[in-house]
Amino acid sequence: MEKWLVYAKKADFQGIARKYGIDQVTARIIRNRDITEEKDIELYLRGTKKDLLDPMLLPDMDKAAAIMKEKIRQGASIRIMGDYDIDGVMSSYILKRGLTEMGGHVSLRIPERIKDGYGLNIHMIEEAVADGVDTIVTCDNGIAAGEAIACAKEHGMTVVVTDHHEVLAVPPADAVVDQKRPDDTYPNKNICGAGLAWKLILAMGGDPEMKLLPYAAFATVGDVVDLTGENRVLVKEGIRMLRQTDNLGLLALARAQKLDLATLNSYHIGFVLGPCFNASGRLDTALRAERLLEADTENEATQIARELKDLNDSRKAMTDAGVLEAEDVIARDGLAHDPVMVVFLPDAHESIAGIIAGRIREKYGHPTFVLTRAQEEGCVKGSGRSIPEYSMFEELVKVKDLLLKFGGHPMAAGLSLAEGKVDDFRKAINANSRLTEEDLKTKIHIDVPMPLGYISEDLIRDMAVLEPFGKGNEKPVFAESRVLLTDAKPMGSKGQYLRMKALSRAGGPAINAVCFRDAEALAKRIAENPYVSIIYDPQINEWRGRRSLQIVISHFQ
Repeated sequence: MEKWLVYAKKADFQGIARKYGIDQVTARIIRNRDITEEKDIELYLRGTKKDLLDPMLLPDMDKAAAIMKEKIRQGASIRIMGDYDIDGVMSSYILKRGLTEMGGHVSLRIPERIKDGYGLNIHMIEEAVADGVDTIVTCDNGIAAGEAIACAKEHGMTVVVTDHHEVLAVPPADAVVDQKRPDDTYPNKNICGAGLAWKLILAMGGDPEMKLLPYAAFATVGDVVDLTGENRVLVKEGIRMLRQTDNLGLLALARAQKLDLATLNSYHIGFVLGPCFNASGRLDTALRAERLLEADTENEATQIARELKDLNDSRKAMTDAGVLEAEDVIARDGLAHDPVMVVFLPDAHESIAGIIAGRIREKYGHPTFVLTRAQEEGCVKGSGRSIPEYSMFEELVKVKDLLLKFGGHPMAAGLSLAEGKVDDFRKAINANSRLTEEDLKTKIHIDVPMPLGYISEDLIRDMAVLEPFGKGNEKPVFAESRVLLTDAKPMGSKGQYLRMKALSRAGGPAINAVCFRDAEALAKRIAENPYVSIIYDPQINEWRGRRSLQIVISHFQ
């Protein structure tokens, strides 16, 4: 079930619109994002590279930069320890390229998801010892690797940690750069791993032309961190540079996905290009994605890009099959009645459990755990995706005696347990739940209840200043009640979408409308009663050189 809520935040919208030369609708949306101070509005609308924060404000950054510069001067063997997701790949690339350009002798180790697990471990330390490594620098991991870092120190290694995850205890490294340290005063608590890696290179005096900024921006979108403050400026500037990139790998991947990089936006990073990097780490090795970025011939880049696209296509097919299987299990076992869904899919690939959980959570509105059989480890592993009213990590703490391992944060978590404990886990996690029917309603916050007649090309162009969109700076949501929908016709290769005309109750000409989500249900609703309350996105549709206004209907009542 859905509950539509209209923002009712107050401000002098006319005054803001006049001062900054924007439409009142745009001013209202900015206020809805809680951007109220003049300096914050100025940064939001007009922020540039000069507004990025000083790397030296980060904890231990002075020590980390000094250590790495001295190691380069000494000619020491440096090993980067990365991670297998998009943030880990981009931060690894930034460090490898940045340190190499400054004269460093650098090697890279990215763990394999199933074989090695997440983050730095003792086995990887032993490998480094055997390879004669002098210095380890982590990116997008390391803050929780206290035991492995202690082992490295016992072998006489120097260790520098750059990580953005929660800090339970500061590990015994020579420098620990993490903005979530208790002693940290860095204003941006949501910088991602690649952002920190780039800040380290800058602090060392590297990347004077900021050529590595686009990779930090790519990771910031792909890792789904808040696009507010510094992060939003970083992504806005990074996307502008990515549209003109000369990186052969990114150009080849865009071609493989039939994407014109000149039109790149945050959606393309999050849902078109980014998943190819994540698929590499999920189903193969993230080193393949790393090699794409390092490709120095067009043939090599094209070959790797095709491989990444194929991996992502496989991942999508596996995910779709997993979602269908999960829906069957939910129906068979009556799991939709549980406040917290625990779905056991023994044969699903463990790397896509979290994606399946997210899709199920989106459809049913319940916190969801998807568990799979990890045969190599002789246990069950899984991932969960939550709703704002349910802190997944806190709830796992309550049932920790049933678990072998767990970790995460309020909105997502990972866990492992004995297969014989799956039913016990399902019962216990639901017995502890305090979720109500109201909590389980999907809340959709409407920015502006706007008549369709107010839509214009000028307004759509004006709202472009709100981009880039993402977590913390979501795309605006518009709604109108009792819109007349007529001339509904199927569209798409399988007739799976719907096109129609929409007429506002406030009058004015009809506007083209399309629906890509629940189109069949909308067609039935129109047949019963053509006056429909809608949530929509106004767009300019370009087709064969002609431009026209249209709306995309995403929800209806």
